[in-house]
Amino acid sequence: MFAGILAAVTWALETVIIGVALAMTPLVNSVGEAIFLAPFISTFLHDTFSAIFSWIYNGARGQLPNAMKALFGTKSGKWVVIAAIIGGPVGMTGYVLAVTYMGASIGAIASAIFPAIGAVLARIFLKEKMKWYQWVFLALTILGVYGLSYSTDLAPKNYLLGILGALLCAFGWGIEAVILAKCLRDPEVTDEFALQIRQTTSAVFYGLAILPILGLMGFREAGRTPWAFTAGMFAGNGKLILIIAVAGLFATVSYLFYYRAISQIGASKAMALNITYTAWAMIFALVYDLFRHMSDASHAVAYPSPLTIVCAAVVLVCSIFAAADFREIFAKNQA
Repeated sequence: MFAGILAAVTWALETVIIGVALAMTPLVNSVGEAIFLAPFISTFLHDTFSAIFSWIYNGARGQLPNAMKALFGTKSGKWVVIAAIIGGPVGMTGYVLAVTYMGASIGAIASAIFPAIGAVLARIFLKEKMKWYQWVFLALTILGVYGLSYSTDLAPKNYLLGILGALLCAFGWGIEAVILAKCLRDPEVTDEFALQIRQTTSAVFYGLAILPILGLMGFREAGRTPWAFTAGMFAGNGKLILIIAVAGLFATVSYLFYYRAISQIGASKAMALNITYTAWAMIFALVYDLFRHMSDASHAVAYPSPLTIVCAAVVLVCSIFAAADFREIFAKNQA
């Protein structure tokens, strides 16, 4: 459970950092609005840096041969590749569609629903059991996330595409967690090896499939294809690239903790803990705003409303209760 909470905390830091990157040029246009390709390009670079960090991590431990063996020599390693494609490019593309066509709040809600879908799938395919009160607390957690992300300014551009994207995101991330839980039962596929396979697969798929497909569909920025635009970011945008790399580092740490939680307490409980990142991100965003205000008095601080604070507390507390099996804990304490 501690690993699951740390996964959420580090992912919240990653979320705030990548948010800073998405607000920088050239990922915003001349009127300050995010360009359409920004989420795809930032995710590609983000996963690429994360993959590099995971290779360095396993290489420093002398585990690269074993990681390659896990990928090419085991059935579980190949299933991690499938999970990476489902959860990475497919799930993330759904998230981008949801945010683009129904607003940011719907994207956050979609990311909150995936633990419920994953828990049902884990119950069916992995025989993971959750007590009735854990389902209740999971439902309360999802409602808390909805409260954190709800906006009265929601103006959907396309309901059909937005809902399709939300479902694609929720099912993609839920299915990924269930497949990974099964793969991590293989002693030859450790948390660290699974992470290296996952992030490398996601980065390669984004680079060789998603960005070229977007180019063929006619999406351009400043007259350049997605690949050309991405390559051009490395010229004169060192600070932006560095920020995305730091986000990738936090993502690597987060995934390591998340996979460890999945292998130790199961997919259902790990996912319940993981979505607390929405509450942690709110806290870190406030701290970031306060530091910016200290250095620049003109920067306005967005203080959370009482309802937001209550919803954040609900998310943090109920997610822990959703992941905790009190009977098991009591039995261990008695022993």
